[in-house]
Amino acid sequence: MNQQELKRELKNRHVQLIAIGGTIGTGLFLGSGAAIEKAGPSILLVYMIIGAAVFFVMRALGELLLSNKGYQSFNDFAVDYIGPWAGYITGWTYWFCWIMTAMADIIAVGVYVRYWFDIPQWIPAIICLVLLLGFNLLTVKLFGELEFWFALIKVVTIIALIVIGMVMIVTGFETNSGTVSISNLWEHGGVFPNGVTGFLLAFQMVLFSFVGVELVGVSAAETSNPVKNIPSAINKIPLRILLFYVGAIFVILCINPWTELNAESSPFVQVFSLVGIPIAAGIINFVVLTSAASACNSGLFSTSRIMYNLSKNKQGAKHLSNLNKHAVPANALFISSVVLSIGALLSYVIPDAAFSIVTTISAICFIWVWSIILISHIRYKKTRRDLHRKSTFKAPFTPFINYVVLVLFVCILLIMFMAEETRTALLLTPLWFILLFISYAFRKKKQSRDY
Repeated sequence: MNQQELKRELKNRHVQLIAIGGTIGTGLFLGSGAAIEKAGPSILLVYMIIGAAVFFVMRALGELLLSNKGYQSFNDFAVDYIGPWAGYITGWTYWFCWIMTAMADIIAVGVYVRYWFDIPQWIPAIICLVLLLGFNLLTVKLFGELEFWFALIKVVTIIALIVIGMVMIVTGFETNSGTVSISNLWEHGGVFPNGVTGFLLAFQMVLFSFVGVELVGVSAAETSNPVKNIPSAINKIPLRILLFYVGAIFVILCINPWTELNAESSPFVQVFSLVGIPIAAGIINFVVLTSAASACNSGLFSTSRIMYNLSKNKQGAKHLSNLNKHAVPANALFISSVVLSIGALLSYVIPDAAFSIVTTISAICFIWVWSIILISHIRYKKTRRDLHRKSTFKAPFTPFINYVVLVLFVCILLIMFMAEETRTALLLTPLWFILLFISYAFRKKKQSRDY
């Protein structure tokens, strides 16, 4: 029998680990190398600034989702508080965001596999994609279990890295690069070794590190107890940012001077290689490989659910809302997988530039999605004061903080325009929005004619 609704099979432990998995991904494990190269030790401040901004976005998202049991994702409340066009543009842009993000992840899979085997990057990328598609075609509970264990591996590894690093700092451990010490944060050109320019240029990659944190909102439709689980997951985000981002990068920079790290590979792997523990480096490489696979798994999940939701709202092709016998949107999964395979093609055609291009496009599109969440919350608080008063999960410091974060996002876009490596992607991304607005106009005209 073909089920017509998604099943609420995700338990609290699944939602909590999905939230963690969303905040620990390829952007941290691989992209942080490029960010460290630009900003040096000041990268820690960049992570704290972007982390704070993302937390306020998530609080706004949480309050909006819980204000109406009918909301399954942010394109639902974008329709109510901004307009149908906003729901359409945001829904498909979020799909595109995760396509770009998952492309970065499967490209990263190829990079990590090359640590052991000298083979073309696209081969392990395709293998990973096929395996994950097979898992996702089964029950959503299996997706939750996969993410639970993937995220658990990340958590244990980062905590182990921090503990080992702190022991090295306290004991003054000697590496090939010198003594492990907190002084490595300022003894190699200062905290801002590349000046304000380097500090600002790191914002794009750090912002990409946080993409996926809102996945807890997408999973709301399949959560058994959203009123309890969503606030719990969101409120733990600051602690996770301090531990998994700031804590891990702090330890890495203390173990080895930032000048010793290579932007082309994961600093998490490099730090153990530089210390002289190749076996540990291999283990860490396996962990970051599972992390990339985990993030790609999340990408397949979220893109299929957003397409399902768009179809249910008559904003996408009707067949995209068809569910298989496991209550999984199989058609949407297949289409997302086919588009995702382009990432493998990019890693073949432009292996050196592919990661930078897709991460920049992803970051720009996520800025749109997060901005829509903030604007929707501003409108919600202004027009539905009754719902805000009854809310048990009020977003703090609103609407002031919403405007502050929106200004920050505009500044990041300006920084992307100033930087040569991100400027091309920034100028190309508006083509996606132009296509969407044209598509929306045609769809609206067709619906009016049918009516």
